Amino acid sequence: MTHLDNSDALVLVDIQNDFCPGGSLAVDEGDQVVPVVNRLMKVFPFVVSTQDWHPPNHKSFKARGGPWPPHCVQGTAGAELHQDLDTATIADYFRKASDPDKDAYSEFEGCDVEGHSLDAVLRAKGITRIYVAGLATDYCVKATVLDGLRLNYGVYVVTDAVRAVNVEPGDGERALAEMAGNGANLIKSEEIVGAFADANEK
Repeated sequence: MTHLDNSDALVLVDIQNDFCPGGSLAVDEGDQVVPVVNRLMKVFPFVVSTQDWHPPNHKSFKARGGPWPPHCVQGTAGAELHQDLDTATIADYFRKASDPDKDAYSEFEGCDVEGHSLDAVLRAKGITRIYVAGLATDYCVKATVLDGLRLNYGVYVVTDAVRAVNVEPGDGERALAEMAGNGANLIKSEEIVGAFADANEK
């Protein structure tokens, strides 16, 4: 693979308590992405993290006719990032779906505390390639990847650092195939970490 440089960013998608075992919308093995992304963060020059950030009456919740139970409600423990996530090198945080009447799966629809979009921040940093990890493969990861491609980023999906909801069996695999079919590169974390180690030995 291409060695990482200042044009690369790691985008961590919604590694939140409600999407991990014990959460209100738990993804099977969702917490198992945490040690993988902790290793990845050590080799990237720029890392950002994202969160679902719903009001209590969000339209995606079943009480309003949506498909999901209440999850990632603003200010609750379920909306917090997983406690084992190493946040030391995270440069910026983006939150999405905070309007009760508008849903959003792509992290490119969110903004940071200063109101900047993910796209604006990445472009200001000169980022041209993004590596996407987190939850869930078949929803927010996929939407973020497809938007990244639409915005002309080089996009890599770290396949051992994502997990799927799998409402229907195989949804995760189909999502990976769709992302690859649209131009995303599928890559394993050891390829990234190994390339970094090789570059530093030279």
